[in-house]
Amino acid sequence: MSGGVDSSVTASLLLDQGYDVMGVSLQLWEGEARGPRICSNFRGAEDVAARLGIPHHILDFRAKFRESVVKPFAQSYLAGQTPNPCVACNQDFKLGVLLDWARSQEIDCVATGHYARVVHDSSRGRYSLLRGQDRNKDQSYFLFGLTQGQLAHSLFPLGELHKEQVRDRARVLGLPSADRPESQDICFGDHRSLVESFAREGELGEGEITDRAGNVLGTHRGIHRFTVGQRKGLGVSSPDPLYVLEIEKTSKRVLVGKKDELGCQGHIAHSVNWIEPPEGDEFLAEVQVRYRSSPVPCRIKSLGEGRSEVQFTAFFPAVSPGQAAVFYRGEQVLGGGWIERAIQGPTVRH
Repeated sequence: MSGGVDSSVTASLLLDQGYDVMGVSLQLWEGEARGPRICSNFRGAEDVAARLGIPHHILDFRAKFRESVVKPFAQSYLAGQTPNPCVACNQDFKLGVLLDWARSQEIDCVATGHYARVVHDSSRGRYSLLRGQDRNKDQSYFLFGLTQGQLAHSLFPLGELHKEQVRDRARVLGLPSADRPESQDICFGDHRSLVESFAREGELGEGEITDRAGNVLGTHRGIHRFTVGQRKGLGVSSPDPLYVLEIEKTSKRVLVGKKDELGCQGHIAHSVNWIEPPEGDEFLAEVQVRYRSSPVPCRIKSLGEGRSEVQFTAFFPAVSPGQAAVFYRGEQVLGGGWIERAIQGPTVRH
């Protein structure tokens, strides 16, 4: 429980369904810049639990969180990538160490306020992960790394609801979080300062900003300040808008160009987890490469050792190494992985 409207209403719904409910909050990060829109801000959860008449516990995982989420996040930025720490947090903590703790306490399930759905197919003995009914709030993107064992002990009571229905219930219950703004910020606050605090000697060096022809347009103060597709804050002037096309870790060079140069043919994904076993070594699906982006039709080819080649069959302007790529077939999450690199060239059409 974060004290927010989603986790609070989740607890209320479970009580109505006859569950024996315990509220648990995770203490993950205690940086200086924490605001009311941080999803791991557990303050207020104790009051909600008291209002609902359920016990409440706070688990301190700050050291583990720093090592397994914050440090890799910083290292990815220093390598010129654009990481998504929320995926790692959901997989490793909210439905990882928390579920392990629950099982050690002989608690059957962990329930969260995610807008997603889990369906059990008794004929196959497998669990499927589906998008939430509210597509504007669907959070299945963050859950692609879950295993069958984790899905078997996970409950998402909000999966069938829309956000306004959740707020309406919170108002009826008189919860102070009923009209609280959405949690949209990462809990690290100013990520640039954090990334720089993890840098080793030589990792924050300056570099050149060039076009694809090698013309030097300017210099920068660190590749961690850029992401593929970025337009603003490049520090160079041009008669036409420029975008970040590539970031080179070794040379610390940032390549920029016009918008029509951003397009790519697809990408290579690594550390792929399959919730739904693939249908052979090559098949059609859709891929979502950002939380708020639309899924793109694609052809997926297994490369072995947890890697896949993803060829777009419709235009997509750019992908950012380090981001999550989640595979869907309609409402169903097939699995997902992490973008290793873009495949340059024109979009393939079938």
